[in-house]
Amino acid sequence: MTIDSRKKVQPEEDDGEDVTIKHCPPIFASFEIQQSLPTVVCDKMRLQVQIGTECLVVPCKPEDTVHSVARKSVEKLRRLRPKLPLADNYFEVRRTIGNSLLDPEDLVSDVLKDSDFIIVAANVEETEDAKEAKKQEEIDNARAELDRIDNRRRKVSFADALAPMVLAPPTKLIILDGNSLLPEDLVRCEKGECAIQLSMEAEVKIKKARTFLEKIASEHRPVYGITTGFGTFSNVTIPPEKIKKLQLNLIRSHATGYGEPLAPNRARMLLALRINILAKGHSGISVENIKKMIAAFNAFCVSYVPQQGTVGCSGDLCPLAHLALGLLGEGKMWSPNTGWGPADAVLKKNNLEPLVLGPKEGLALINGTQMVTALGAFTLERAHNIARQADVIAALSLDVLKGTTRAYDPDIHRIRPHRGQNLSALRLRALLHSEANPSQIAESHRNCSKVQDAYTLRCVPQVHGVIHDTIEFVREIITTEMNSATDNPLVFADREEIISGGNFHGEYPAKALDYLAIAVAELAQMSERRLERLVNKELSGLPTFLTPDGGLNSGFMTVQLCAASLVSENKVLCHPSSVDSIPTSCNQEDHVSMGGFSARKALTVVEHVEAVLAMELLAACQGIEFLKPLMSTAPLHKVYTLVRSVAPPLNEDRYMKPEIDAVVEMIRENKIWETVLPHLETLEAMEELDPDALRQFAKTPTGIVQDRSLIPITDSEEEEEGDD
Repeated sequence: MTIDSRKKVQPEEDDGEDVTIKHCPPIFASFEIQQSLPTVVCDKMRLQVQIGTECLVVPCKPEDTVHSVARKSVEKLRRLRPKLPLADNYFEVRRTIGNSLLDPEDLVSDVLKDSDFIIVAANVEETEDAKEAKKQEEIDNARAELDRIDNRRRKVSFADALAPMVLAPPTKLIILDGNSLLPEDLVRCEKGECAIQLSMEAEVKIKKARTFLEKIASEHRPVYGITTGFGTFSNVTIPPEKIKKLQLNLIRSHATGYGEPLAPNRARMLLALRINILAKGHSGISVENIKKMIAAFNAFCVSYVPQQGTVGCSGDLCPLAHLALGLLGEGKMWSPNTGWGPADAVLKKNNLEPLVLGPKEGLALINGTQMVTALGAFTLERAHNIARQADVIAALSLDVLKGTTRAYDPDIHRIRPHRGQNLSALRLRALLHSEANPSQIAESHRNCSKVQDAYTLRCVPQVHGVIHDTIEFVREIITTEMNSATDNPLVFADREEIISGGNFHGEYPAKALDYLAIAVAELAQMSERRLERLVNKELSGLPTFLTPDGGLNSGFMTVQLCAASLVSENKVLCHPSSVDSIPTSCNQEDHVSMGGFSARKALTVVEHVEAVLAMELLAACQGIEFLKPLMSTAPLHKVYTLVRSVAPPLNEDRYMKPEIDAVVEMIRENKIWETVLPHLETLEAMEELDPDALRQFAKTPTGIVQDRSLIPITDSEEEEEGDD
């Protein structure tokens, strides 16, 4: 870690070469050189040396090198000020007059005079105590922030027919540093579980970038979006007195979205993610404005952000402009205390101050991929949950349909070692019949003549596996994007440059979310076909439509019909929006990602998948009613019991939508997975210790023989038994 910084300066004497001096931020000080008398050769010299805020008199000899004087100065200061966190070394020495860089190998008498002032730039060595003190300060600040937030539980209703919501005080604190935010953190923000705070390191970087940017603005250099117009107007120079007006106009002109707004809890994810990107210190925003944004987040005050209107290039300009507009006190905002209302009134009611924009700050607020990435992170976590639970639901359906577990033998999957495939197969082995985890249903058909099952049962690991792998691929991209600087132009304060680039292009998250939609949709394709098998007497051996009195009752007839319609809709939604591009801004932005729709439709696909799997789960539990008193394995029976807590057996037709919705909610809350997780962990650990623990060694096609008297014993086995 270093303190303070200096400009890059070339050496005082030019030898004709173009030399760039590269260095780390130092401790500096400035000096005055006293007017000296004509040079007199002395045996001893004294130099005035400053390191940081300390000034020393350092004796030396004319034949000493600059390097030895610098080292001696650092050692002397370390002795005199032992608590100062100085490293043993330095990295440059300069004269005060002219700020000339000195060569460490030069002799002192060749480059300096007696009583000259010099600057030694020394590194700071942060001690463990200092690090611990800084960490404790962050914890204390976090506690103070949590104490400041209103602790009352507030029951509120969102506008536009959104469900009532009870807001509890936040229980977690997320420190935003621009580098470590995770998709699950955004989901916690969406649920209202978290408050946020800026890290100390991020605050330092933000201040440094802002200081440099204000210097550029004061010099009125031609820099895109600071002293020029935007897009096609980038060749228009803006007068100094209108630079702030330029940023305000940018927000107002770009807030042109259409359609229903994001729910406040999802707009809150968008706000948290934008703050995290600004925390990287490459946007040029002021610390004052970013702290106002954090205060709005912690008060749950969010802007009205229409969902449509972004093409996912030059960032999500339109939705982010709406996000910024409310923070400026214009447009609409929502808070628990006020509901939807004029932004200025909502801010005032919550004791919040509106943002006041300086140079580039409007551009810093709207240039980035946060709309597609925030929705993408939320969709990713939902997809992760539903994919794991799809393995569980498929296992229950297989047991009810009296399928075989032989297709999940570990050796089959070992010789096709895709990670997701092997993971799915392991889960199925752990959930289904084995000596360690018996199923009465499976035992009931142990001598059946079935050789193999249909693909939606037999190939679950192969199909679900690639979905698990796709989710992890998308996770890597989304997580990277969540912690990436996506502004334009970008501020590099260390090298004192502002550079225009293309990090705002949303192709990465757009493509990834199109992949995610295509992959996750397969879960519903498989699920609907298993649902069809469950309601079809010819395929399941169960009553048609799973009703005991068919004709008078229709049972699950239209449950399968509804599932089929959702699967069909998903096929259309899976067309990649990122394959399209319509040039915008007078062809300046001639290729765009269409990532906004990639994110929105991926979330819709996941919602459909959740519903289809809920319908399959209800049907599988209904199938168990016709197999009683037989029971499935212990973990699958727990799943059955969980479903029955919200949906009783269907003995005659009734209104089923509330029950479907209740099971969908169970899936969204990850309850199916949490119910079987302890069993999975135990049985997977068992197989790790004994690879044959969950394997079926049966001599029948279904692999479900437990009574060894039914298996012909070989000569070698007879010898082994005799030895015993």
